[in-house]
This record gives sequence, structure tokens and C-alpha cells, in this order.
Amino acid sequence: MSRATYTIDPSHSHASFAIRHMMVSTVRGEFQRFSGEVSWDPAQPEGTTANVTLETASIATHDEKRDAHLRSADFFDAETHPAITFVSRRTEASGEGFTLFGDLSMHGVTKEVALAVSDSTPEARDPWGQLRVGGTATTKVKRSDFGLQWNVALEAGGVLVGDEVKIQLDLALIKQG
Repeated sequence: MSRATYTIDPSHSHASFAIRHMMVSTVRGEFQRFSGEVSWDPAQPEGTTANVTLETASIATHDEKRDAHLRSADFFDAETHPAITFVSRRTEASGEGFTLFGDLSMHGVTKEVALAVSDSTPEARDPWGQLRVGGTATTKVKRSDFGLQWNVALEAGGVLVGDEVKIQLDLALIKQG
């Protein structure tokens, strides 16, 4: 197999996050609309490139009131900043996978992040004749690094919303061309 370009199949992929709430529980959510492509060769993962776009207005945490607040200027400001993007710059082999280093742009701020890629699957042909691969990419970011500062101090100490956000992309990719 040689280098090929794959697009994200959003119907069979998931872009999720997890963050601490009130210092006691974890709130999980997802972005329901996203797109992107990956160019890779499993024999040479160090040459992998990727770009992904998440639509901020598509955030969903299973609580309509919270989702509206997350879309507001207090958090993602989806009207002004309609997308979160990741564009890879370099790749390094690591353990059983590889790490994509690239620019994550969110809320008007761009920072370099490292996405650990694991669970890459071999190509498989689906019932409609398309070739597919899959994999998982994870990272952690501090929301404050991206200007997402809103919070409330708790009477018992701590804050309402944690700073560290765990991000996970479970991707099904369809080969192009």
C-alpha cells in the first residue's frame, strides 16, 4: 500500500471531548458536524498529514441550556468563531502508533498540539466497494490557552469548569481516487 488520501466519514466517526465539572464529575460532549482528510501510508506513518474542521455550533452535551451557553460568547462564540481546525505540520513514530504535531485553532487562537494516533486499522472494502481505514487520535489542551476563560468560583473551593479538556477523534476514513 502506498500513500493515499482519505476523507472523514462523519456518519461513522466521532469527535468528542471530556472536561471536569464542579471538580467532581466529568461532562462529555461531541461536535456533531465535522470534516477533514488524512494522507498516509501505513508503511511510512511519519509522512502522514491531516486537517480536520469541527463546527462549533454543532456542540452537543445532552443539555440544551448548557449547549446554548457553550455556543455563546462566554465560550466558543460560534457566531464569530464558527470552526475549530487542526492542520498537521509534522509526524513522529511513537510506540504502536504515531504522533501528529500541528496547529489547533480555536476561538481565534492558534497553538501547537500533539495528537497521539493509535488503533490504526488495515484497509478494508465496505459493501459498497469503498476502501476504508480507521483510527483514534487523542490529545489534552487547556481551554484557557485558547482564550476560553469563563468560570465561576465554587463556595467550597475550586471552579465550576475545569481547564483541561480531553479530546478524542474516532475516525472512519474513506479512500479517495
